[in-house]
Amino acid sequence: MPQPLVRAFIFDLDGTLVDTLGDIATVVNEFLRSRGWPEHPKDDYRLKVGRGLANLIRNAVPPAFSDRVDEYFPEVFSSYEAMGTGTSQPYPGVTQVLGSLAERGVPLAVVSNKPDAITKDMVETLFASIPFAFVRGAIDGVPSKPDPTSALAAARACGVPAGECAFVGDSNIDVHTALAAGMLPVGAAWGFRGPDELIEAGAVVMASSITEIPALLNFDGQASREQLLRV
Repeated sequence: MPQPLVRAFIFDLDGTLVDTLGDIATVVNEFLRSRGWPEHPKDDYRLKVGRGLANLIRNAVPPAFSDRVDEYFPEVFSSYEAMGTGTSQPYPGVTQVLGSLAERGVPLAVVSNKPDAITKDMVETLFASIPFAFVRGAIDGVPSKPDPTSALAAARACGVPAGECAFVGDSNIDVHTALAAGMLPVGAAWGFRGPDELIEAGAVVMASSITEIPALLNFDGQASREQLLRV
Protein backbone atom coordinates (compact mmCIF):
# COMPACT_ATOMS: atom_id res chain seq x y z
CA MET A 1 0.00 0.00 0.00
CA PRO A 2 1.47 3.43 -0.94
CA GLN A 3 2.40 5.81 1.82
CA PRO A 4 0.14 8.87 2.35
CA LEU A 5 1.26 11.93 0.46
CA VAL A 6 0.82 14.13 3.52
CA ARG A 7 1.60 13.37 7.16
CA ALA A 8 1.90 16.93 8.55
CA PHE A 9 0.50 20.37 7.80
CA ILE A 10 2.35 23.66 7.96
CA PHE A 11 0.14 26.73 7.77
CA ASP A 12 0.63 30.37 6.93
CA LEU A 13 -1.17 32.62 9.46
CA ASP A 14 -2.57 35.84 7.94
CA GLY A 15 -5.20 35.10 5.33
CA THR A 16 -4.95 31.35 5.94
CA LEU A 17 -5.80 30.59 9.56
CA VAL A 18 -6.82 34.07 10.70
CA ASP A 19 -8.54 37.01 9.02
CA THR A 20 -6.27 39.84 10.15
CA LEU A 21 -6.91 42.24 7.29
CA GLY A 22 -9.02 44.74 9.25
CA ASP A 23 -6.51 45.10 12.07
CA ILE A 24 -3.58 45.41 9.68
CA ALA A 25 -5.37 48.15 7.76
CA THR A 26 -6.28 49.94 11.00
CA VAL A 27 -2.73 49.96 12.38
CA VAL A 28 -1.05 51.07 9.17
CA ASN A 29 -3.69 53.66 8.32
CA GLU A 30 -3.42 55.14 11.79
CA PHE A 31 0.32 55.51 11.23
CA LEU A 32 -0.22 57.10 7.81
CA ARG A 33 -2.84 59.46 9.25
CA SER A 34 -0.43 60.52 12.02
CA ARG A 35 1.97 61.66 9.31
CA GLY A 36 -0.68 63.38 7.24
CA TRP A 37 -0.27 60.85 4.43
CA PRO A 38 -3.05 59.24 2.34
CA GLU A 39 -4.63 56.12 3.79
CA HIS A 40 -5.50 53.00 1.82
CA PRO A 41 -8.81 51.13 1.57
CA LYS A 42 -8.91 47.93 3.57
CA ASP A 43 -9.05 45.72 0.48
CA ASP A 44 -5.84 47.28 -0.88
CA TYR A 45 -3.97 45.61 1.96
CA ARG A 46 -4.74 42.18 0.50
CA LEU A 47 -1.90 42.75 -1.96
CA LYS A 48 0.39 44.62 0.44
CA VAL A 49 0.72 41.92 3.11
CA GLY A 50 2.68 38.69 2.95
CA ARG A 51 6.33 39.72 2.90
CA GLY A 52 6.58 40.95 6.46
CA LEU A 53 5.88 44.17 8.33
CA ALA A 54 8.81 46.13 6.91
CA ASN A 55 7.69 45.48 3.34
CA LEU A 56 4.11 46.29 4.29
CA ILE A 57 5.20 49.69 5.58
CA ARG A 58 7.35 50.25 2.50
CA ASN A 59 4.37 49.54 0.25
CA ALA A 60 2.00 51.73 2.26
CA VAL A 61 3.93 54.97 2.76
CA PRO A 62 4.31 57.50 -0.05
CA PRO A 63 7.12 56.42 -2.43
CA ALA A 64 9.26 59.41 -1.47
CA PHE A 65 9.50 58.02 2.09
CA SER A 66 9.87 54.30 1.34
CA ASP A 67 13.59 54.37 2.15
CA ARG A 68 12.86 55.28 5.78
CA VAL A 69 11.21 52.00 6.80
CA ASP A 70 13.77 51.30 9.54
CA GLU A 71 12.74 54.59 11.15
CA TYR A 72 9.02 53.82 10.97
CA PHE A 73 9.14 50.13 11.85
CA PRO A 74 9.36 50.42 15.68
CA GLU A 75 6.30 52.68 15.88
CA VAL A 76 4.14 50.48 13.66
CA PHE A 77 5.35 47.31 15.36
CA SER A 78 4.60 48.75 18.80
CA SER A 79 1.08 49.74 17.77
CA TYR A 80 0.36 46.35 16.26
CA GLU A 81 1.79 44.47 19.23
CA ALA A 82 -0.25 46.59 21.65
CA MET A 83 -3.43 45.77 19.72
CA GLY A 84 -3.03 42.08 20.52
CA THR A 85 -5.48 40.00 18.51
CA GLY A 86 -7.76 43.03 18.13
CA THR A 87 -10.73 42.09 15.96
CA SER A 88 -8.83 39.33 14.17
CA GLN A 89 -10.55 35.95 14.24
CA PRO A 90 -9.92 32.48 12.83
CA TYR A 91 -11.72 31.80 9.58
CA PRO A 92 -14.89 29.70 10.01
CA GLY A 93 -14.09 26.08 10.71
CA VAL A 94 -10.37 26.57 11.25
CA THR A 95 -10.27 25.82 14.98
CA GLN A 96 -12.47 22.76 14.54
CA VAL A 97 -10.38 21.35 11.69
CA LEU A 98 -7.10 21.95 13.50
CA GLY A 99 -8.51 20.31 16.63
CA SER A 100 -9.67 17.29 14.64
CA LEU A 101 -6.28 16.88 12.99
CA ALA A 102 -4.50 17.18 16.33
CA GLU A 103 -6.78 14.53 17.84
CA ARG A 104 -5.73 12.21 15.02
CA GLY A 105 -2.09 12.79 15.92
CA VAL A 106 -1.29 14.85 12.81
CA PRO A 107 1.62 17.24 13.48
CA LEU A 108 0.78 20.91 12.86
CA ALA A 109 2.93 24.03 12.51
CA VAL A 110 2.67 27.74 11.65
CA VAL A 111 5.22 29.69 9.60
CA SER A 112 4.49 33.38 9.04
CA ASN A 113 6.26 36.52 7.88
CA LYS A 114 4.47 38.47 10.61
CA PRO A 115 6.92 39.48 13.39
CA ASP A 116 7.67 36.46 15.57
CA ALA A 117 6.44 37.93 18.86
CA ILE A 118 3.10 38.94 17.31
CA THR A 119 2.78 35.60 15.53
CA LYS A 120 3.31 33.61 18.71
CA ASP A 121 0.96 35.82 20.74
CA MET A 122 -1.79 35.50 18.14
CA VAL A 123 -1.46 31.73 17.87
CA GLU A 124 -1.35 31.26 21.64
CA THR A 125 -4.41 33.47 22.12
CA LEU A 126 -6.62 32.29 19.26
CA PHE A 127 -5.56 28.64 19.20
CA ALA A 128 -4.80 27.90 22.84
CA SER A 129 -6.19 24.37 22.54
CA ILE A 130 -4.13 23.39 19.49
CA PRO A 131 -0.78 21.66 20.21
CA PHE A 132 1.30 23.12 17.40
CA ALA A 133 4.70 21.48 17.12
CA PHE A 134 6.27 24.67 15.81
CA VAL A 135 5.27 28.34 15.51
CA ARG A 136 7.58 30.91 13.96
CA GLY A 137 7.21 34.40 12.57
CA ALA A 138 9.85 36.72 11.16
CA ILE A 139 13.09 36.67 13.17
CA ASP A 140 16.17 38.82 12.62
CA GLY A 141 18.88 36.75 11.01
CA VAL A 142 16.52 34.07 9.70
CA PRO A 143 15.46 34.38 6.05
CA SER A 144 11.74 34.97 5.60
CA LYS A 145 9.41 33.16 3.22
CA PRO A 146 9.70 32.29 0.39
CA ASP A 147 13.08 31.10 1.67
CA PRO A 148 12.42 27.54 2.93
CA THR A 149 14.51 27.79 6.11
CA SER A 150 11.61 28.12 8.56
CA ALA A 151 9.40 25.66 6.68
CA LEU A 152 12.16 23.04 6.87
CA ALA A 153 12.63 23.78 10.58
CA ALA A 154 8.89 23.23 11.02
CA ALA A 155 9.11 19.86 9.26
CA ARG A 156 11.92 18.80 11.59
CA ALA A 157 9.90 19.89 14.63
CA CYS A 158 6.97 17.84 13.31
CA GLY A 159 9.23 14.83 12.89
CA VAL A 160 8.13 14.41 9.27
CA PRO A 161 10.24 14.57 6.08
CA ALA A 162 9.63 17.75 4.08
CA GLY A 163 8.31 15.71 1.18
CA GLU A 164 5.49 14.42 3.39
CA CYS A 165 4.41 17.89 4.55
CA ALA A 166 1.77 20.14 3.02
CA PHE A 167 2.36 23.87 3.19
CA VAL A 168 -1.00 25.67 3.21
CA GLY A 169 -1.15 29.36 2.38
CA ASP A 170 -3.11 32.05 0.59
CA SER A 171 -0.38 33.77 -1.46
CA ASN A 172 2.23 33.10 -4.11
CA ILE A 173 4.82 33.56 -1.37
CA ASP A 174 3.47 30.48 0.41
CA VAL A 175 3.39 28.44 -2.79
CA HIS A 176 6.98 29.41 -3.58
CA THR A 177 7.97 28.49 -0.01
CA ALA A 178 6.41 25.06 -0.35
CA LEU A 179 8.11 24.41 -3.67
CA ALA A 180 11.48 25.57 -2.35
CA ALA A 181 11.11 23.26 0.65
CA GLY A 182 9.99 20.27 -1.42
CA MET A 183 6.54 20.28 0.20
CA LEU A 184 3.07 19.94 -1.28
CA PRO A 185 1.87 23.49 -2.11
CA VAL A 186 -1.76 23.87 -1.04
CA GLY A 187 -3.62 27.03 -1.96
CA ALA A 188 -6.00 28.51 0.61
CA ALA A 189 -8.49 29.97 -1.86
CA TRP A 190 -10.56 31.45 0.99
CA GLY A 191 -7.75 33.86 1.94
CA PHE A 192 -6.56 37.31 0.93
CA ARG A 193 -5.36 36.64 -2.63
CA GLY A 194 -7.68 34.12 -4.31
CA PRO A 195 -7.06 31.07 -6.52
CA ASP A 196 -5.69 32.68 -9.69
CA GLU A 197 -2.50 33.90 -8.02
CA LEU A 198 -2.04 30.55 -6.28
CA ILE A 199 -2.46 28.47 -9.42
CA GLU A 200 -0.14 30.73 -11.39
CA ALA A 201 2.49 30.37 -8.67
CA GLY A 202 2.34 26.58 -8.92
CA ALA A 203 -0.15 25.39 -6.30
CA VAL A 204 -0.77 21.66 -6.72
CA VAL A 205 -3.86 21.56 -4.52
CA MET A 206 -6.55 24.23 -4.30
CA ALA A 207 -8.84 24.13 -1.27
CA SER A 208 -11.88 26.38 -1.22
CA SER A 209 -12.41 25.77 2.50
CA ILE A 210 -10.31 24.69 5.47
CA THR A 211 -12.69 21.75 5.82
CA GLU A 212 -11.15 20.23 2.67
CA ILE A 213 -7.66 20.08 4.15
CA PRO A 214 -7.98 16.80 6.12
CA ALA A 215 -8.83 14.92 2.90
CA LEU A 216 -5.23 15.42 1.80
CA LEU A 217 -4.20 12.78 4.32
CA ASN A 218 -5.85 10.21 2.04
CA PHE A 219 -3.95 11.09 -1.14
CA ASP A 220 -1.45 8.44 -2.20
CA GLY A 221 0.52 10.68 -4.52
CA GLN A 222 -0.94 9.17 -7.68
CA ALA A 223 -3.63 11.78 -8.40
CA SER A 224 -2.94 14.18 -11.23
CA ARG A 225 -2.40 17.88 -10.62
CA GLU A 226 -5.69 18.58 -12.43
CA GLN A 227 -7.56 16.33 -10.01
CA LEU A 228 -5.92 17.86 -6.97
CA LEU A 229 -6.68 21.40 -8.10
CA ARG A 230 -10.37 20.51 -7.94
CA VAL A 231 -10.22 19.50 -4.28
